[in-house]
Amino acid sequence: MTAALAAAVLLVTTGCSSDDGEKKDTAGSSPPSSSSAESPPPERAADTAPPAKGSVKVVRTVTEDLDTPWGLAPLPEGGLLVSSRDDATISRIDEESGEKTVLGEVPGVAPAGEGGLLGLAVSPEYASDHMIYAYFTSASDNRIVRMLYDPEKPAGEQLGAPDTILRGIPKGTNHNGGRLAFGPDQMLYASTGERYEGPLAQDKDSLGGKILRMTPEGLPAPGNPFDDSVVYSYGHRNVQGLAWDAKQRLWASEFGQNTWDELNQIRPGGNYGWPEVEGKGGKSGYVDPVAVWRTDEASPSGIAIAEGSVWMAGLKGRRLWRVPLDGTKTAAAPQAFLEGDHGRLRTVVSAGGDRLWLVTSETDGRGSPQDGDDKILELRVK
Repeated sequence: MTAALAAAVLLVTTGCSSDDGEKKDTAGSSPPSSSSAESPPPERAADTAPPAKGSVKVVRTVTEDLDTPWGLAPLPEGGLLVSSRDDATISRIDEESGEKTVLGEVPGVAPAGEGGLLGLAVSPEYASDHMIYAYFTSASDNRIVRMLYDPEKPAGEQLGAPDTILRGIPKGTNHNGGRLAFGPDQMLYASTGERYEGPLAQDKDSLGGKILRMTPEGLPAPGNPFDDSVVYSYGHRNVQGLAWDAKQRLWASEFGQNTWDELNQIRPGGNYGWPEVEGKGGKSGYVDPVAVWRTDEASPSGIAIAEGSVWMAGLKGRRLWRVPLDGTKTAAAPQAFLEGDHGRLRTVVSAGGDRLWLVTSETDGRGSPQDGDDKILELRVK
């Protein structure tokens, strides 16, 4: 898709099916690949706008034959942890050989619909505590647990008993949120959905339809906008992407209903409008998104920031979006890459410098899996 067409996407309002439906991809070609330079370029200075046009090169397939992969978390010493939504397992992927080792099954997971074992995060004190965090759907709620990871134990037995640090997040067949990430402040952030009950998003006493911020123990983080609460922002429909830019500003991707998907810059205590507003409403008291897409072009899940741009994985859109940033605004029209090349795209994570890890999602019940699905790909971007 050209930048001009992407700009049109941002301006045209149309009633499209929500993220829960299916739509066949239209034909499209990927923009040119990035440079084949062996060494990554120097880090871009904070708030220096990137070029209007970018590029993506698929360097290699890291691993394949994954079942319903969802969360992805790089380990400090190397290796990638990946969750299986439906199998409730966490596996370690050797990023060089692609070899998989199953750490174990997380007890208490009750997969159904979009629920199951979702986001993963590695403790910022991993070198000393070896803790990994997981967000999952149980029989009664969505919750966050942490587990000791002991790679010296036999495969399948490397996870300790889960310690639940937060429970009571509303669950549903759909709209469970589920992304976990530790921020630059070493606090744990989690995205939640409103399980198709819009009013939950505006209820600050509910954990549904929110971005949460907590200590590694699951307590309200110091400096949170609401007293004795883990709620950091509200008025969200179903956030599945969290990432920070070079200025430590938080960005989030959000599923729309029938018209607009969103990329938001998150402010503490901000009300992002759902269900009163979808897309850019311009209404007092609500924070408008920085960029919007038609729902059939995106249905965004994970995001990452690299080379001065937000990179957003699209499920129904089956493409990777690049959104160049200039501070808290877009520097140019978003660009789409890999259109239909790898099917539904679930998660994208920074691999350092100009590299990304990208996780496909063809086995999630809404795709058309081919031989080798699902996969983790290594990308080089600019």
